[in-house]
Amino acid sequence: MYNSNKPLMLVLSSPSGAGKTTLTKKIQESDTSFKVSVSHTTRKARPNEVDGVDYHFVSKEKFQNLINEKAFYEYAKIFENYYGTSKSSINKITEKGYNVLFDIDWQGAEQLTNHKELNLLKIFILPPSLEELEKRLISRNQDDKVAIKRRLSAYSVDVTHSKNYDHVLVNDKVESCFNKIKKIILNHLNKKN
Repeated sequence: MYNSNKPLMLVLSSPSGAGKTTLTKKIQESDTSFKVSVSHTTRKARPNEVDGVDYHFVSKEKFQNLINEKAFYEYAKIFENYYGTSKSSINKITEKGYNVLFDIDWQGAEQLTNHKELNLLKIFILPPSLEELEKRLISRNQDDKVAIKRRLSAYSVDVTHSKNYDHVLVNDKVESCFNKIKKIILNHLNKKN
């Protein structure tokens, strides 16, 4: 149950390509009480990405040091790269009174659940079909054929973890899915009063 004394931690997870990053941006643009958690990663920045805005891009050695220092709420190795949410970055957001928006996979969400002090609301986003997911992965033009195949093969594993979420939504049309998320947030916040 949401504790009104603590910020809401909204977790969006999905198979790669289902649209969680697009939905995350729409939530942040429409609701100024949310700030997106910027993860650390060992992967290389894409041409349009900015360090400190899209991710904190770090070396594998630096990431391992942060693991050793227990600096992460969650971290996971996904497709040969590490991703993680640092405690200090979340604390900076919550100390300013903002709610936190997480754009993370199921592995990270499961680890966040272990931190009972966090007020989590977890939503899993699904594509309308595996065929549609493949079309989206191809059209976003970020991955080669091997990477797309790897992402599609991970889909069946990703989906099995949706049962651990508070809500599961199909992202058939972005605007419709976004409106459902807004309604879920509103209902959740009203429950605490």
